[in-house]
Amino acid sequence: MKITEAIEFCLQYQKSNSKINTVKSYEFLLAKFNAAFPDRDMESIKTEEIISFLSNLSYGKKQNTKRCRYMSLSAFFNLMINTFLPDMKNPCKSPAAKNLFKKPKAHQWTIFDKDTIDEAISRTIHVRNRLMLELMARGGMRISEVLGLTPADIKDRKLLLHDPKSGREQEVVFIPQKLSSRLINYVRDKDIQHDQRIFPLSYAGGRKIVVKVGDMLGINLRPHDLRRHAATYASRAGVPIEIISKIILRHSDLSTTQQYLGKVSDIEAIRWIENLHG
Repeated sequence: MKITEAIEFCLQYQKSNSKINTVKSYEFLLAKFNAAFPDRDMESIKTEEIISFLSNLSYGKKQNTKRCRYMSLSAFFNLMINTFLPDMKNPCKSPAAKNLFKKPKAHQWTIFDKDTIDEAISRTIHVRNRLMLELMARGGMRISEVLGLTPADIKDRKLLLHDPKSGREQEVVFIPQKLSSRLINYVRDKDIQHDQRIFPLSYAGGRKIVVKVGDMLGINLRPHDLRRHAATYASRAGVPIEIISKIILRHSDLSTTQQYLGKVSDIEAIRWIENLHG
């Protein structure tokens, strides 16, 4: 079976069964793969060629990117093997390839406690900036999602996200009533039109606001720290991880959510055990 034929089948399969972002990822990877091995048969591809191709394609990229591309290419071969080529061996499945493109070690993020985040918000005088901080820290929003909001997206305590990162058609963010009221009042006071951005800043401008607040407190604060805080605070308050994952962070995989949650200290572990059994 020719690689060109296999790629055409795989992309049709992905378009019917996968999210938009997954399809785009496969389109990029397989276009590069087709260019590297023109007019070749699937069965002729060797493990050494796979390693060389992926290493060149992902040179200078993070280990997570290398790993994702390796897994996608391996899945492409598995699809062909399971559908058309049952006697073929997957050239991606070798000890050398698995080790080279292994899953990176999980990074332990700095998680700021509630008092620190509350102080960061309370000391922010500018109404616009404070609203942005609260949407990230209370609603678990990404900074790009905050910057893309329009008045049309506000539905009481729900915020509608169009074309979200997950690839879904739409997502919903839930925010507290007090925050919703202040957001609506801000839109009214500034006379922001229905389809105008509420926070017309660039990504760099929005990030600078968060960094400056951190500098004021003497901490290294970044926008995603606020989103991680929203998840960790909810977890410490006893919110089930399924709610944190599906509602607050809007992840499709619980394992992704677990990476956001801070490490539990010995003191906190003892306190929870005492609360349960003391």
